[in-house]
Formats: sequence, C-alpha cells, structure tokens
Amino acid sequence: MSKSVAENRKARHSYFITDTLEAGLILTGTEVKSLRAGQASIGEAYAVERDDGLFLINSHIPEYKAGNRNNHEPLRPRQLLLHRREIDKLSSSVARAGVTIVPLKLYFNERGIAKVLLGIAKGKKQHDKRATEKDRDWKRDQARLMRDRG
Repeated sequence: MSKSVAENRKARHSYFITDTLEAGLILTGTEVKSLRAGQASIGEAYAVERDDGLFLINSHIPEYKAGNRNNHEPLRPRQLLLHRREIDKLSSSVARAGVTIVPLKLYFNERGIAKVLLGIAKGKKQHDKRATEKDRDWKRDQARLMRDRG
C-alpha cells in the first residue's frame, strides 16, 4: 500500500484531468527525510520541459529540521524520471493542445520510492466549475434520497 505525502485537491476542481502518469523524482537525502515526516506542498506546482528533461517547479518540500549545512532549498526545481518517449509525448501535447502538466499526488510506493502522479490537465472556465459542483451536489442528493427510501 502506498503512503500519500501530499495531494493537490485543487487540481481536480480547477482542471479537466484527461490522463495520468506516474513519474519518479530525483531527490536529495534531506528531501526524502522531510517527505517521510509528511511535509510537502504541491498545490502551486506544475511540470515543465527544460534542459532535455521534465522538471517539477514550485513544489515545496521544507528543510529537514535535523539537517546540517548541506540541507536542500525548499523550492528548488526537481527532475522527474520518465522515459524519453513519455517526455516527448507530454511536451508535444503541451505545445499542441494547450494543456498543463500538474502533479496530483506525491507518495511513496510499496518499495518506499518517492513517486509523483502527474495529470495532463486542461483549464476549466468558471461556468465549468459551477456545472461540476452542481452535478456533484445532485449526485449527493440523489444518493441521500435513494438511501432514505430504502
């Protein structure tokens, strides 16, 4: 079972998630220790291609409290580990379709390796957000009515 460290709940509200992809992260030792302590924020993070790789920008992993002078920068860009064809596919979809790559979840898998679940996302307009919320409320009311009727 995987242990979730951080989740981007706002992403599903602000974007239409069309596809998801799991990627590894290149982390330093103090970053891993800070993640294992359950401290991270990916609410404002996104992925971008640069220098022949995919990087996670704006993900906040706070400094490890017991770290020494070799501690990491909290907001540094972190390289994502993907196959070349996956990176090419993502970068072409970003350039062509005007989509964004947002992290949905940061977690440790069964083997204890830090992974990030990336979503290929297209931005929602305000009326789309309202429609989604309306549908969710109706489904909740519908389930409540069915449960009350027996």
